[in-house]
Amino acid sequence: MVLPAKTFEIREDIGLSQIYESLGRFREEEDYEAEGEERIGLVTEVLDLEREEDTISGVFSRDFIKTSHYKRRVIETPVTEEAPFCIKPFQGRTFLIVVAPSVARGVKKLLTNHVANKLSEILFGVNGGIVEVRIPDETLRELHESNPRATRLIWFDDVDIPSVDKLCLAGQGLADTKLYHDYLEHGRIWYVVFEIQKRGITVGITRSCVVTLFSKSSLDEFVGYVMEDILTLVE
Repeated sequence: MVLPAKTFEIREDIGLSQIYESLGRFREEEDYEAEGEERIGLVTEVLDLEREEDTISGVFSRDFIKTSHYKRRVIETPVTEEAPFCIKPFQGRTFLIVVAPSVARGVKKLLTNHVANKLSEILFGVNGGIVEVRIPDETLRELHESNPRATRLIWFDDVDIPSVDKLCLAGQGLADTKLYHDYLEHGRIWYVVFEIQKRGITVGITRSCVVTLFSKSSLDEFVGYVMEDILTLVE
């Protein structure tokens, strides 16, 4: 199971009650009519909206037309894309967590970013009210070195070696290798994959606060992990 989630911050001053009301009222529909076909309505809306104490959860749903080729013909198929999300105040800040289930690698960033921008438009009328957050590379280093045997993979970026963009190490006990320390001198930790023994899951974390689950777990458990363990790492 591969399940990615990305965390953002709601920077504008807005209360949970107003967020809940605005998202509950939102619905857009766009007419689409393919050649020789009946008109259909492509709907963008928020489903399953709930508020429980200081947390708002829901599912961002968007219809779109997927194009494919079959026997030299272009086939247009309506498709619905859904992304669960959660809004959570934490230490005086308000965070948005967007999950992108069943999304191909590389597309997950486009989907989660699209949801963040669309929710910003719904709540504030413009993009920019919801922004990306960062986890410092020093924090990822501390996370790894606190239990190096649990780490499975480390990517480094911002590499100062000419013609080298990224470096990667894989294996156990990476903090004890000479290459690990050499790479730290030439780049910054961008991505770490490690096992969380107390939860029995394996996750990957990037500095841009994308967390990818590689183990079997429920959606609620995964989002709970992000809220409990990841928000504390955001700078």
